[in-house]
Amino acid sequence: MTINNELLKAYEEKFNAEPANHAVKQAIAKVGIADASIDNNMLRRHSFVFSDETSRGDITNQKASGRCWMFAALNTARVDTMKKLDVKTFEFSQNYTLFWDKLEKSNYLLDNIIETADEPLNSRLVQHLLFDPIQDGGQWDMFSGLLQKYGAVPKSVMPETYHSSNTRELNRLLTAKLREFAAKLRDAHKAGKTKEELTAQKDEHLYFVYNLLVKTLGEVPETFTYEYRDKEDQFHRINDITPQDFFNEYVAWNLNDRVSLINAPTEDKPYGKAYTVKYLGTVKEGNPVTYINVPIDVLKKAAIAAIKDGEPVWFGCDVGKMLDRKAGIMDHHAYDYEATLGETVELTKAQRLDYGESLLTHAMVFVGVDLDADGNPIKWKVENSWGDTSGDKGIYSMSDQWFDEYNYQITVDKKYVDEKWLKALEEPVTELEPWDPMGALAMMQ
Repeated sequence: MTINNELLKAYEEKFNAEPANHAVKQAIAKVGIADASIDNNMLRRHSFVFSDETSRGDITNQKASGRCWMFAALNTARVDTMKKLDVKTFEFSQNYTLFWDKLEKSNYLLDNIIETADEPLNSRLVQHLLFDPIQDGGQWDMFSGLLQKYGAVPKSVMPETYHSSNTRELNRLLTAKLREFAAKLRDAHKAGKTKEELTAQKDEHLYFVYNLLVKTLGEVPETFTYEYRDKEDQFHRINDITPQDFFNEYVAWNLNDRVSLINAPTEDKPYGKAYTVKYLGTVKEGNPVTYINVPIDVLKKAAIAAIKDGEPVWFGCDVGKMLDRKAGIMDHHAYDYEATLGETVELTKAQRLDYGESLLTHAMVFVGVDLDADGNPIKWKVENSWGDTSGDKGIYSMSDQWFDEYNYQITVDKKYVDEKWLKALEEPVTELEPWDPMGALAMMQ
């Protein structure tokens, strides 16, 4: 059947037969689909008052960058630093970790280009590697590798620059150069260069990346001195400490005790098994990205246990769905599209993953939960990194049903996870294809 005048006339008559369509049409023309569809009862469901909360620092701002996963991880870690330093708030340098992430991602890509040099250039794998090689996003295990190798520093030690807060042009130039380097390495392979020769050539290419990063993000410190005042206004100085020692002493996490739980209710990913994603990483020698797929209630139970223990929880979600960004509310019924458009989107969580309608786009931190009399979650308190002009001065509220539908991952200490699920880490890890939705990187700006 084709679209013809008869069909269009039938559509027109059907549209005009519903008087509400004309009012909705005028409203959408004036304010857009979202504002015309918003359910104001949503505001009644989100009081921004929560029964259980953790400590947190001042709201941070990733600005025009996709560093949410870094901000979320460092905002989780800083709570322990605040306790150890006895300060009201603290902020790590996200520029410091950005520098190392860009350098390590460049190395990771070029190593993969050498390893796949015999693959056809138009293969799905090679084209995937070249598609977006230096974006800002990342996964928890990728950041864990950076922390283990490079540690962390206070923000004052390596403050923001123009390009750490505005990464688009930096990423554009780096992407172009990395694709050029990939072409040169593949051409050298065709010309018969050995792997050792290709690696030496790669190292020369990597110097360009290092040079560019120093010019745009600044030099990274090998050691530093940090001065601060505690809650009692007492002065302190930490002399000549390395970033690795600062992280080990003032965060003191055993990163190997942190585990990522995901909820991907698709047929190809049975619960109770561990998964990784091929060609996804930052630090080449670091631990691979690894998740345990579990039912959604397991994520909630672990997150609640951590929050009750005073520990914030890193999580990854599809933030663009059913979000009122200005109000800072994530609610599965935020928009009544059925009232304005006649239908809503009726895909299940599994179907959204399978059909490309949803994936992990943003990382934030749970810093509280509102529990009912039986201990069941009603809504979740979220610390975002989009500044303090949205939500409740940067704090967002997530309905529990939104958690069910659009939250995909949390990272917690293993002690908050039932042993029956941790056994998955003792079994062979299933490798997912590089383009699997669980390989999506949190990079929402």
